[in-house]
Amino acid sequence: MYDGDVGRTEITNTEGEPDMSRGLGTNPRSILVIDVGGTHVKVLASGKQNRRKFPSGPGMTASRMVRRAKDLAKDWTYQAVSIGYPGPVVHGRPLREPYNLGGGWVGFNFLKAFARPVKLMNDAAMQALGSYAGGRMLFLGLGTGLGSAMIVDGIIEPMELAHLPYKKRTYEDYLGKRGLKRLGKKKWMRYVAEVVGELREALQADYVVLGGGNAKRVKSLPPRTRRGDNRNAFRGGLRLWARGAASHREALAEDRRKR
Repeated sequence: MYDGDVGRTEITNTEGEPDMSRGLGTNPRSILVIDVGGTHVKVLASGKQNRRKFPSGPGMTASRMVRRAKDLAKDWTYQAVSIGYPGPVVHGRPLREPYNLGGGWVGFNFLKAFARPVKLMNDAAMQALGSYAGGRMLFLGLGTGLGSAMIVDGIIEPMELAHLPYKKRTYEDYLGKRGLKRLGKKKWMRYVAEVVGELREALQADYVVLGGGNAKRVKSLPPRTRRGDNRNAFRGGLRLWARGAASHREALAEDRRKR
């Protein structure tokens, strides 16, 4: 768990490269945010209205993602990069290869590849950060897999609930894309409501946010639950660089003042 000063804990700096965030200032003015998903990779830069995307999938390696993202953003100006990664991130580095993408992510030098400061964060945590409105929030990302994160009073904790046992399979097998296809929409929504209720009570969340591409399929939301917006991942990527804030509560307040 980290306390919001993500500038010290989320900088990707591999293979002994110098910390390129030095001299950048506490809050870069232009940031490229990359949301890496199992179906698409989406990019958006500060001040731009329309995101751009390209297909993802099992063949999407780290180097291929960087090449495509840089090409897609070649007419945009940006000083720093935020990347939402579909897997656990520790000290700004992928802990293991993603389940639904190609390889080459662990140990990849994103700093060198972009020639700019880069912060990596779990993709669900990044969308959670962009969705956060205070208190104790549980975020569940209903996409190709199942993303999860918890924020308590501005302190964010990415979680890996997807592959924990649930009934005869895992949470992801019921709530992810495979579960939707196997169970059908009606039964899938029933499991979503059941899991949301159980996790909300177990984690004592004030509210739950459902994000990810399949959140729109949940027509009847469980109690104390709201539907997030995938664009919140980009807001989270921008908030990630609020280095001057003592916590995400202050970053949230600053973001609200600007809106």
